[in-house]
This record gives sequence, structure tokens and C-alpha cells, in this order.
Amino acid sequence: MTQRSALVTAGAGGIGAATVRHLAAQGLRVAAFDLDAEALRALPAGVLTCAVDGTDADAMAGALQKVRQDLGPVDILFNNLGQSARDKGSRFDVSDEATWRFVLEVSLLSTMRTTRALVPEMAARGWGRVINMSSDAAFVGDAGLVDYAAAKMGVVGFTRALAREVAAQGITVNAVAPGAIRTRAHDTLASDVLDRIKAATPAGFVGAPEDVAATIGFLASDGARFITGQTILIDGGRWML
Repeated sequence: MTQRSALVTAGAGGIGAATVRHLAAQGLRVAAFDLDAEALRALPAGVLTCAVDGTDADAMAGALQKVRQDLGPVDILFNNLGQSARDKGSRFDVSDEATWRFVLEVSLLSTMRTTRALVPEMAARGWGRVINMSSDAAFVGDAGLVDYAAAKMGVVGFTRALAREVAAQGITVNAVAPGAIRTRAHDTLASDVLDRIKAATPAGFVGAPEDVAATIGFLASDGARFITGQTILIDGGRWML
């Protein structure tokens, strides 16, 4: 079997970097896109890295062409790029439309745009894996995250509809929805906030990026060929489908 290629967006840190390492360890050719050029340099040798703004359509098109030239066609796409409003977050009734648009752009439209660029090529080859990043915030409906929850539930709808469209072409489309995962964003949280997160998680602890990467590795494999249109929550039981 020809060695397959994978692309991870926002691949320089946290869940993205853990997934890059996991897929590379499985023997795949891996490319990672991220804005953080310095963090990209910390990824394993052999990983193709591109410092690129995932919301810039022209820059992404150029970066995707580099991947095609250096690694060949992309067989596995992990759309990891996305974020909440962070310090601009607020209750919806006092929120700003510009913030909603940013969150939707980075968390939903970037996923749609990158997938649109690569799915026709997967269909032509008769095999592909698209794995999208959602969040359990979309299911729980966390206060203060209205725009983020809307964008991430949009990812779920996109995943389901696209899965139906491309299943006959040998492409599976799934989403992962992590809950509390220990990343750099958690380092800024107060201890009492972390305590509340743990208390709301039946497993009783905050997960690691590797917990998510292992699920992505499975969804990217031949063993997951009969799984499509699904959203897998990786949140220690905070939300149960």
C-alpha cells in the first residue's frame, strides 16, 4: 500500500501537535499548518511545516500546493483550526458582531474552505478521511460561548451532510468534540475554574491532547472505514449522547 499523507491544520501545539506526532509515528507522511512558525520547528523531523494563516484563502491555497508538491496528494485531513473569542468573549446580549464573525471564520468557514480544496482530489482517488474539530461546548451550550458553540455545532452539521455526499466515493467524514483538555489555554485558568471543570467531568480529571490524537488516529485508519457522519465526544463523560 502506498504511504498515505495527512494534513493537520493548527498543528503546532496542543491537540494539533499531539496528532501530528501520533500520525507520524504510524508511518504517515504528515504536514502541519500553523501561524506559530517557532512552535512548528519543535515538531518531529520529517514533518512538512508551513507557517500560514488558516483564514487567508490565498495563503492556504499556496500552502496546499506546497504539500501536493512535497508529499503528494492529501489522503487524511484533520481540520483542527479554531478558537473561541477568548478575551473578547462575553454574554451574547453584550457581544459584538465582529467577534461572532471572527469565531465563525476561524472555527467553521476555514474548515469548509480547506475541505472544499481537498475533497474532490480524495474522490478522484476513491479514498479519503476528513476529521473535523468540534467541541463539547456545542452540545453543553456553555454560557459565554454562544458564538463558539454555534460555530462548533455548525461543524457537526457540515460533517453529517458532507458525509452523506461523499460516502460513495470512499471518503469518511467525522468530527471529534473534546471537552476539558490540558493545553496552553488551560495554563491561564484560575485554579477554582479548573476545579469546576473537573467537578463537571464524571471521569474526574482533565484529558490530555494525546487522548484526542488517539481517536483521530483511529478515524484516519482503515479500521474506521464503516464510521462516517459521526461526532465523537472526548470529554470524560461531561455530555453523553
